[in-house]
Amino acid sequence: MSKDSALLNSFSLNESLELKNRVVLAPLTRARAGKERIPNELMAKYYRQRASAGLIISEATVVSEQGIGWIDSPGMYNDEQQQGWQQVVDEVHAEGGLIFLQLWHCGRASHSSFHNGELPVSASAIKLNGDEIHTPKGKEDYETPRALTIEEIEQTILDYRNAAKRAMQAGFDGVEVHSANGYLLDQFIQSRTNQRSDEYGGSIEKRYRMLDEVIEAVTEEVPAERVGVRLAPNGVFNDMGSPDYRESFTYVAQQLNQYGLAYLHVMDGLAFGFHELGEPMTLDEFRQVFDGPLMGNCGYTQETGEQAITDGNADLIAYGRPYISNPDLVERFSNDWPLAPEADVELWWTPREDGLADFPTYEAA
Repeated sequence: MSKDSALLNSFSLNESLELKNRVVLAPLTRARAGKERIPNELMAKYYRQRASAGLIISEATVVSEQGIGWIDSPGMYNDEQQQGWQQVVDEVHAEGGLIFLQLWHCGRASHSSFHNGELPVSASAIKLNGDEIHTPKGKEDYETPRALTIEEIEQTILDYRNAAKRAMQAGFDGVEVHSANGYLLDQFIQSRTNQRSDEYGGSIEKRYRMLDEVIEAVTEEVPAERVGVRLAPNGVFNDMGSPDYRESFTYVAQQLNQYGLAYLHVMDGLAFGFHELGEPMTLDEFRQVFDGPLMGNCGYTQETGEQAITDGNADLIAYGRPYISNPDLVERFSNDWPLAPEADVELWWTPREDGLADFPTYEAA
């Protein structure tokens, strides 16, 4: 593909952030932060290797201990974690890269084994129907979560704000609020998982309130033009999918449009599965109601990513699985080099030293 392709051209995310191309490293949970959830040298090397991306979005990073739901995933709620992330940021910046921190709370996609026997929390006490969850004690069945109280919602919003503040202190170029894939903020948005009767449930306006207040809090610490939001309107991951998905996500995008965000990150592809409650929502639908940059994700190839940008449906394309075994993905795209085979699933998120930063570039293959 020509180096002057739309996908490989530079892009002004805002007045202060110029991306060298439109290829984004998607947030990928890799589970290498250890039990203390502190980013380390191995993780810094992994991100540095992929710094030729126009933008790196970090793996999902929990904003509090309550948000934990994955073995050895990183956090951003204490000084040691912040210092670990600063090492990562410094490595990426040394290579001329840009990096956002993705802020995460697992909600019901967790287990009491992560929380000293306390149940996980959600918008409502509705169990996740799915395969067993990997916990510190091994595979276990999902549990019925406990609905957050109003006071706990307020604390969770503060947790997002504090994590965003730490991100900027660590030198991140921005943050992404993870409101997709069946995690806490998605659980509040979707009628499938939110059956509250208070000011945070019922109508889509009330179900959106949690995300809205998180964005308000985060933008008190980070300029709105450096804050992205991730949505998954078509996804079934973590037992999601609501009959009113199109109405709900159209409304959410309309409301987010008022903030002047860095971008809206839409999981429009169906590689994670599709709830089949109607036709899939497309980037074009979001383009009609969101004026800022749009990022497509989930199953894109070089060719389909190029087409989405050329057609005007997307401004950026996030790549996940191809980036695991191709640290030089941009260079491979630029030079029409073949991609390395997809890495074995066991290497994606298994806590081990290999399978993270030891994939060769094309020249060394």
